[in-house]
Amino acid sequence: MQGLLVDSSDQRLLRDSIAQIASKYGAEYFLERSRAGAKLDELWADLGSAGMLGVHLPVEYGGGGAGLTELSIVVEELAAHGIPLLLTVISPAICGSILAAHGSPELKAEWLPGLADGIRKMAFALTEPDSGSNSHAVRTFARADGPGWIVSGGKCFISAANEADALLVVARAIDVPDERRNPLSLFVVPADAKGVTLQPLPTAVVSPDRQFTVFLDEVALPPEALIGLPGKGLPQVFAGLNPERILASAISCGIGRYAVAKAVDYAKERRVWSVPIGAHQGISHPLAECHIEVEMARLATRAAAQQFDSGHDAAAAANMAKFAAAEASLRALDQAIQVHGGNGLTPEYGLAEMWFTARLMRTAPVSREMVLNYIGEHTLGLPSSYRMPQRPPADHADPLPEPQIR
Repeated sequence: MQGLLVDSSDQRLLRDSIAQIASKYGAEYFLERSRAGAKLDELWADLGSAGMLGVHLPVEYGGGGAGLTELSIVVEELAAHGIPLLLTVISPAICGSILAAHGSPELKAEWLPGLADGIRKMAFALTEPDSGSNSHAVRTFARADGPGWIVSGGKCFISAANEADALLVVARAIDVPDERRNPLSLFVVPADAKGVTLQPLPTAVVSPDRQFTVFLDEVALPPEALIGLPGKGLPQVFAGLNPERILASAISCGIGRYAVAKAVDYAKERRVWSVPIGAHQGISHPLAECHIEVEMARLATRAAAQQFDSGHDAAAAANMAKFAAAEASLRALDQAIQVHGGNGLTPEYGLAEMWFTARLMRTAPVSREMVLNYIGEHTLGLPSSYRMPQRPPADHADPLPEPQIR
């Protein structure tokens, strides 16, 4: 289907390679596994062995040496084949990008090759019940313990924590003086470390990547678990958040393409009054609008990825792409369901269950309201609509909620 993006010859080859792998499995595989709560181990292994998961990571650590532009092609093409794989955004994109940019040579050597070939996985543990979009309000704390560290607290909505070999945990550095803001530190926490407890967090999203509440109860870590310097973790967080937003945009663009393609095929075949329903402008015009919006979102996503790869500040572009793609995919999927009529609500056509993932992207990894806050303040120069919090009290004995079995 003709669009606005023009890939280079290498990018076309990459897209064709991903399409070939995705076609081997397809949307039915994704939905069946998701409904059953099963993992996509075969697909993940194929992606890893083909070099797709680490296409953006450094060559010296097993990656492809390309950039986020290429990884966004991988993520989008999977979603365009009905496989919106959230784990691709989390493990190689967020965690891999943070480690590649800020990890010690030892951490890079230990983790990046495994993330690149899919043998190892890492989850990103930032969100908390009382902090949400406000990373400065994180209450999970880290204190020095001899040469090492002790981490305690709780995280929620941590995707694929049950599949991860380690958690990349964002914690408050209580030993670092800072009167203005909450100093953050990042740690690589083994998923099987003593004191780590996972509790399933049920949602309506049909995905193999489940959500979890993570409890960290006096987890002892060696000094090498720290990424960078203590209390200097905020730039490290954003080294992962901009890629996260760009790759979330790529998932949305892929869902939008998937929805429009399904609707167009159905509108060409379905006949009610002697002609295909796609001949009626009430069907064709909304689909044409959806196609245009999805293609414009793809352009925004490509521009954001290229800015990031060029070393520019991609924050505004990443936020705008995320906003545009989430809105475009949700509208496209809703219109595709409408074109299918009652069939659009059945599992057979693979649309209704995809809606939850498309709707998720309007809220996560950053809500549309926080995107608009950012653009209003940092791009348009309008007054801030919220105040940054002062540093929490030094008392680190925050109550840790007890794990509950549901």
